[in-house]
Amino acid sequence: MEILHHGAKVGVTGSCHEIKLGQHGLLIDCGMFQGDESKDALDIDFPIEHIHALLLTHSHIDHVGRIPWLLAAGFKGQIYASEATAALLPLMLADGLKIQLGFNQQQCDQFTLLVKSRLKAIPYDCWAQIILPSGELVKIRFRPAGHILGSAYIEIMLSTGEIVVFSGDLGPCNTPLLVDPISPQTVDTLIIESTYGDKTHHGIERREAQLKEIIERSLIDGGVILIPAFSVGRTQELLFDIENIIAASNVKNEAVNWQEIPVILDSPLAGEITAQYRNFKMLWTKEAKERKQQGRHPLSFSQCITIELHSDHQALVNRLKISGEAAIVVAASGMCSGGRIVNYLEALLPDKRTDVIMIGYQAKGTLGRDLYSGKRVITINNTVINVKAQIHTMSGYSAHADQADLLKFVGGIKQGPQKIHVVHGDKQAQLAFAELLQQIKPQAKIVTGFS
Repeated sequence: MEILHHGAKVGVTGSCHEIKLGQHGLLIDCGMFQGDESKDALDIDFPIEHIHALLLTHSHIDHVGRIPWLLAAGFKGQIYASEATAALLPLMLADGLKIQLGFNQQQCDQFTLLVKSRLKAIPYDCWAQIILPSGELVKIRFRPAGHILGSAYIEIMLSTGEIVVFSGDLGPCNTPLLVDPISPQTVDTLIIESTYGDKTHHGIERREAQLKEIIERSLIDGGVILIPAFSVGRTQELLFDIENIIAASNVKNEAVNWQEIPVILDSPLAGEITAQYRNFKMLWTKEAKERKQQGRHPLSFSQCITIELHSDHQALVNRLKISGEAAIVVAASGMCSGGRIVNYLEALLPDKRTDVIMIGYQAKGTLGRDLYSGKRVITINNTVINVKAQIHTMSGYSAHADQADLLKFVGGIKQGPQKIHVVHGDKQAQLAFAELLQQIKPQAKIVTGFS
């Protein structure tokens, strides 16, 4: 058995790993490179003739975005994923094809039909069998990772009984919408992410209160609040919290009348994804299910307006630019590297009444990183923009486990691992995390992408 890394061995995008078993292999994720890492080619630059199947940890584009290129390179195997990831994957890939290759709807439909014909949806916590051409039997199991809907870490049991675990992206603990990941009992080899291997998040417990404070302070000054958010995960967490703020608000005692503020979800993809979150409410936390049982609609409340047509989007951008009326706009992409949020930023960043709330990781080389870093002069669509808007950052909406969560996950493994591969992190994060891992798992051999 050999572990190979074809992406995210260093850095945090382009996840693609391989477990090689004799003459055959299983691929785990096949993601797109983003930010400074996007200079890496989209083409599949490793042998795939021996790859028998593709296993997906979740549907974020940096874990699935190169699937079209994998198929074009001749991959003929099945694609295994959790049930919710299988539902989200065609939506995510179609959106990527429109942006990356300019596919029209008919071309996207043809491609998604091909993907669906290869997809095999596996329920959480159930072992599935894969028989390699050599006759070797491999078992796989998807277990909740808490990152986004359908996200999973994957347990792979080899014919020898050895267990290999790929963490995918692990989510933080104690979020209100999705359940926390539970550590596997036994692991021989662990491949684990380290996005925040050197950082501790603050504010998950009080993120809703902090969001309310920032929005109210911004709305009193007038203008638009822009929240760049990934279509999967953070958008739904935001809507969940905003609905709770509205439900709990008392008009008489509030500085802002929350009952009248339009909440604009300007992302057709996010609208479709949010519908899938509602379809899979059996995966929600107890708290989230209780809200639904109370007759509330945490992801589809009356003040939430979804913008579908591009013409409506452009009209709204122009209207908000001229009118300065109050509104909360949630739009993709989360790193401001594309999508409809870019048009809002181009139009509204020069207005000092505009507030931008950054809630997620911003990769180097993205517009989001420029704003996060405090740059006051940026370029959008070849236009130089003087940033007069207020930029706020919040850590409570990170979809990634922090250092403490990652250590808790590994520390919760009762038996093993003997070897740990630290991946999916910048150099500082990987090395800092590896040092702490050695303390809690002294018997393990630990390697990083920078070893």
